[in-house]
Amino acid sequence: MAVAKSLVVLIMLSALLSNSFVLVLPAASNFYQDFDIIWGIDKVRILNDGEVLNLYLGKDTGSGFQSKNEYLFGKIDMQFKLVPGNSAGTVTSYYLSSQGSTWDEIDFEFLGNLSGDPYIFHTNVITQGKGDREQQFYPWFDPTSDFHTYSILWNPKTIVFYVDDTPIREFKNLESINIPYPKNQPMRIHSNLWNADDWATRGGLVKTDWTKAPFTASCRNFNAKTCIRYPAGPIISAPCPSNSSSSAWMKIDELDETSREKLKWVQKNYMIYNYCTDTKRFPKGLPPECAVATSAYIDSVRV
Repeated sequence: MAVAKSLVVLIMLSALLSNSFVLVLPAASNFYQDFDIIWGIDKVRILNDGEVLNLYLGKDTGSGFQSKNEYLFGKIDMQFKLVPGNSAGTVTSYYLSSQGSTWDEIDFEFLGNLSGDPYIFHTNVITQGKGDREQQFYPWFDPTSDFHTYSILWNPKTIVFYVDDTPIREFKNLESINIPYPKNQPMRIHSNLWNADDWATRGGLVKTDWTKAPFTASCRNFNAKTCIRYPAGPIISAPCPSNSSSSAWMKIDELDETSREKLKWVQKNYMIYNYCTDTKRFPKGLPPECAVATSAYIDSVRV
């Protein structure tokens, strides 16, 4: 542990001196050290010396946190155990986001449901303030009975959403056909638990049952292999190094065959909504990225 902390300190000093994004190796996570509580401060509970954080939702307030650091690219993991029982109307969010009116964002949102009905895993990619790229999935397990790992891989070539190391969605860099891609704005990690009963469950038909409150979702085992911009660095800076084994995630531009088969399996069996097939929503034509035959998720939905 002492060696890991010393390495991180040296990397931080290098960043401050060079004003650049730097690769930071993963170290033991701690919610006290890595995150700030920004909402529901008196409701959030950090347990086990910073190893576990419980988000809270009551009728009076929800709760949320964000990372102290900003990241430009990374492989980020977090384990969640979602709100059990009747979670209709509640949303547990886990996402990367920049700031400003033309922000970038990479979203996981877990939409609650009535007892016995499955959660919905809602994903979206927002670039320069424009989203409308939703894909939704049913889980193939109970996400409330135990912790499961939710990961975002984000590098200059691709974004991949993972659940327990199984890819469920890929969004590739298609700037060659003028599709904006998030690659210049550093982002913070955010997570919150909030009431969204105006849309989250069956389009808002099912409301939050406040007699079941307070609602709680738990998270642990944050792990980040990332490029960090420290406050002294400029918004756009030197590229994060990608020439070490610890930055293998920076080199990924295509899923390997095993991962691609897993992606196809999930999208064939568990995808319940894909914006790229919603012709009613886009009567004037689907978004241009939907027509790219080489896109992994397009291939999978056609299987």
